[in-house]
Amino acid sequence: MPKRAKTKPAGNTLDDFSNHLIENDRAPLTVKSYLRDLTLFAHWFERSNDQPLTPEVLTPTDAREYKQRLINTDKASPATINRRLAALRAYVAWALEKGFIEYDPLGAVQSVEEQTVAPKWLNKQEQYRVLREVEKTLHAARTETAKRQAIRDQAIVVVLLNTGLRVGELIALELGDVKLSERKGEVRVRSGKGAKARTVPLNQPAREALRHWLAVREDVDTDQVFVGKRGALTQNAVQRQLAEIGRRAKVDLTPHVLRHSFAKNLINAKVSMEKVAALLGHSSLNTTRLYTLPSQADLAEATEVLEG
Repeated sequence: MPKRAKTKPAGNTLDDFSNHLIENDRAPLTVKSYLRDLTLFAHWFERSNDQPLTPEVLTPTDAREYKQRLINTDKASPATINRRLAALRAYVAWALEKGFIEYDPLGAVQSVEEQTVAPKWLNKQEQYRVLREVEKTLHAARTETAKRQAIRDQAIVVVLLNTGLRVGELIALELGDVKLSERKGEVRVRSGKGAKARTVPLNQPAREALRHWLAVREDVDTDQVFVGKRGALTQNAVQRQLAEIGRRAKVDLTPHVLRHSFAKNLINAKVSMEKVAALLGHSSLNTTRLYTLPSQADLAEATEVLEG
């Protein structure tokens, strides 16, 4: 039986783990996702074992039983199961690094195999409906406040669709990160995923949308580009606004869907994989290659040939 480490964790280990992630520059959404999934595991662990979760009491049996519960009882999707296990693996890796444990209780627990399908994106008709919806909202605005918000929301949609920025990168943009001239422009992403900086060129639609927004942007106490009456927009605010635009346009609209649509548009235009990866801030071409795979919509369309 492997000998346990003598060092014991103190206090709330989930809080300690959270601080560790933040100190290592993990993206805010990653931290939030890990903590949400670990909290669910901790609740299950305490109910099953009548003791709170700490690294030194976690066993391989716990990990196997939790995985089976997700599969058989919760009927969770492979993506959900693998995400929960990834959060648990990160927690165990932290505990090993800190000396709280001496062996990996998840070593023999495998992820669930899942079919690799392309990310969800909007086809050209759906993109047209979204762009038409934000234009309609702008034309229907009757007050200066409504018009300003419509110009901002149009700029958010157009910039995301034409740059592929992540929502965290979009809201972190500051005025000094935007460079605009008559024939070209760019935005500087100072801290992308993995703390990687990159510069993304702005095409004509993105430049025009940003110019319109910056011309009416509120004079608020922040340098962030996208603001509202109360200051800088949050990720949740952007996600809620896009969801509402999508509802009216009858599409499932999120920042990531617009990012995926940008990538798919480039792939369809025969832009090289290396250029697409650089624009998206991917560290591996394998991630970018997902956009060459069929989406769920493509697979559904393929089965239609059997009807009739």
